[in-house]
Amino acid sequence: MGVLGRYGTAALRCSDVAEANGALIPLDTALEGLARCEPFVIRRLESATPKHLRREGPKPNPFLPWDQRLEVERLGSSHLLLLNKFPVQRGHLLLITQQWRPQAGWLEPADWRQLAAVDACTSGLWFFNSCPEAGASQPHRHLQLLPREPSEVCCPLDSAIRAQLDGLEAPWPWRYRVSHRTAPAGAEAAAELERLYLEQTESLGLGQPSMSEHPGAPYNVLISPDWFMTVARTREHAAGFSVNALGFAGYLLLTNGSDRDWLERHGPLELLRTVAQPR
Repeated sequence: MGVLGRYGTAALRCSDVAEANGALIPLDTALEGLARCEPFVIRRLESATPKHLRREGPKPNPFLPWDQRLEVERLGSSHLLLLNKFPVQRGHLLLITQQWRPQAGWLEPADWRQLAAVDACTSGLWFFNSCPEAGASQPHRHLQLLPREPSEVCCPLDSAIRAQLDGLEAPWPWRYRVSHRTAPAGAEAAAELERLYLEQTESLGLGQPSMSEHPGAPYNVLISPDWFMTVARTREHAAGFSVNALGFAGYLLLTNGSDRDWLERHGPLELLRTVAQPR
């Protein structure tokens, strides 16, 4: 097994085959050095803009049925791991439900059980976009994983998040919650993930599953091996940037419609403040 664990290694192997048969279309990007943007990683999209980043009408569900050429592994009868068809990072995985479940509904115990099972042997940066206003491109439930090696930093803002948890840095000026992860792998990890999710969404005023069918506002979830964060959102676009959960991890994608000068003048934190609920 490689350093990325069972599923990360399988994802790379499947990527080679899927790209060869045309099912996988990696996006060409290049690092962009911008003033006032560290430690954010800004990449410029050099490929044609993929459909999921375009604003257009309803799209067919790509997960019912899913493209079996992108399938990595089925996880029992409830979920499966699928390659992201348009990855910026090779091995980008989607954890999807095999039957229809709404992306805009509450995440459920089965989602956390399967996430914890995958995370036990292939960890990295997990993220979830709750609806289009939070950056979701599809209405069918899918969580996403960028696998990381054990020695690899999970995201550009990891050290800032750790510093906040240790009380060494001031919080950001938007509404979010971040907590330590402490439970070991297995059922305890799944229970902790679900508990943190429900505590944070309720604390942010998004409601709770027993009271409403859908959360009360758009939100993102980010999960590293060490912390769990939920961000309350107001909109997806600002200054021509499409911002999903990865923006709050320190990753931004510069496209033809992005206002590069605005970002250099105001900085990425101001961009995030603009699309998140004010604190």
